[in-house]
Amino acid sequence: MRDRLGEHAGDEKGDLTGPNPVDRGKYGSKIHLITERTGLPLSVGISGANTHDSQALIPLVKGIPPIRSRRGPRRRKPGKLHADKGYDYRHLRQWLSGRGIRHRIARKGVETSQRLGRHRWTIERTMAWLTGYRRLHRRYERKAEHFLAFTSLACTLICYRRLAK
Repeated sequence: MRDRLGEHAGDEKGDLTGPNPVDRGKYGSKIHLITERTGLPLSVGISGANTHDSQALIPLVKGIPPIRSRRGPRRRKPGKLHADKGYDYRHLRQWLSGRGIRHRIARKGVETSQRLGRHRWTIERTMAWLTGYRRLHRRYERKAEHFLAFTSLACTLICYRRLAK
């Protein structure tokens, strides 16, 4: 004789919640962002919610525009990069080192993310500024190009408001 709740279960264990909510097939999108020290966005990208964060680092670093300097050629790379544990992979560390970018990436199982807190709050603040725009708080657009355009427009507005002060 079966249990009444077991008849309607999502799986054999009698779980009523259905599929695992943190599985790899989840919907939505992520905003990936590189900012400078004060929180001005330098490079922005989007990806699906089911892709890993580490896959977005190389395109973001390559997407940083040239920085005009007083002397010499334009700089195309940051001097230092702080990242959380999601980017802790040997091939990313080697890629950054090969480009001459010093990196500070928290190591999985060794360091806590708290040590990056004094640098991470600038990213969190910029992400909060981005989610203040209604179109970015909830994704309404079907096409990724449109969502990326609205994200870039919001980053432009953030830069304009910060630099106009």
